[in-house]
Amino acid sequence: MKALIQKVSSSSVSVNEKIISSIGKGLLIFLGVGKFDTINDARKLAKKCCQLRIFEDENNKMNRSLIDVSGEIMIISQFTLYADTLKGLRPSFELAAPPEIAEPLYQKFIAECKLIIESEKVKTGIFREMMKVSLVNDGPVTILVESETMKI
Repeated sequence: MKALIQKVSSSSVSVNEKIISSIGKGLLIFLGVGKFDTINDARKLAKKCCQLRIFEDENNKMNRSLIDVSGEIMIISQFTLYADTLKGLRPSFELAAPPEIAEPLYQKFIAECKLIIESEKVKTGIFREMMKVSLVNDGPVTILVESETMKI
């Protein structure tokens, strides 16, 4: 799994020109599921994302987690994180999980985040839907976390 994490002041997602979810201070996570990912990957990655210390402390050092700052989280499915652009000009998505594998793992990631932080602070987009995501990147801070490289 891949999580492209952006620390945000605010974020919202719209479907058919209607805002369906929004958050204030917190994390916007674009989540990609690979075809070899497992439930264990979803658990570990959710824990890592919620505990990642990328919020400033009183000394302006990145030393606080989403939990520490009582932030919110927006999770958006993003299969294009698995784009392979090594050959040619058209990306290949061979390593992205098909929807029947990706959606349960996406839902598991969401459920795990809800166990770690307050459930009402976890917002989402709609799986397999065309969405427009708006954000105010704070920092800016953008970090890619991948499950296969984690040692939790």
